[in-house]
Amino acid sequence: MVSFAESGLPELLWSSMAEEGQDPWEIGRTRQAARTEDSDIVVIDEGTGTVAEMAGYVIDSIPLPTDDMPALFVPLQELENLAPESWYVNVLSVYPDHRGKGHGTRLLEIAERIAREERLTRSSIIVADDNVGARRLYERCGYSKIAARQAVREGWKTDTKQWILLIKDLD
Repeated sequence: MVSFAESGLPELLWSSMAEEGQDPWEIGRTRQAARTEDSDIVVIDEGTGTVAEMAGYVIDSIPLPTDDMPALFVPLQELENLAPESWYVNVLSVYPDHRGKGHGTRLLEIAERIAREERLTRSSIIVADDNVGARRLYERCGYSKIAARQAVREGWKTDTKQWILLIKDLD
């Protein structure tokens, strides 16, 4: 669901990391498994398998450097660096045939509960400018645009022109 949620960007990264004969999807599975140690992952299953997923983590107060990062990810990290001490929704994905059932709203409510449990006062998320439906959901749930950065495309086939950082202050 990570690749699905992020318009193929992770798959592009995994392919660039793969050595000859190595399966990019195996790299992705390994990376995601390692990330679960530092993330909270919530899955919605209606009895037939995963229909929606959210993964997130606390953004530290110390900004991460972007010097050695692939150019594709620099604008995303720059935006994350603008949301210190927030609970960051890294992935929120609902399969198209399961949208409109409240899964996205429910997952965002869980994200906010996790943030409060971590004693954080805000939650953050980054969305692509061409993902109009997702942005509409986030804004309806109280998230506001804080900043944007130009997307870097380098081999990534996408209509995304900008990444947008949205933050919700929690009461």
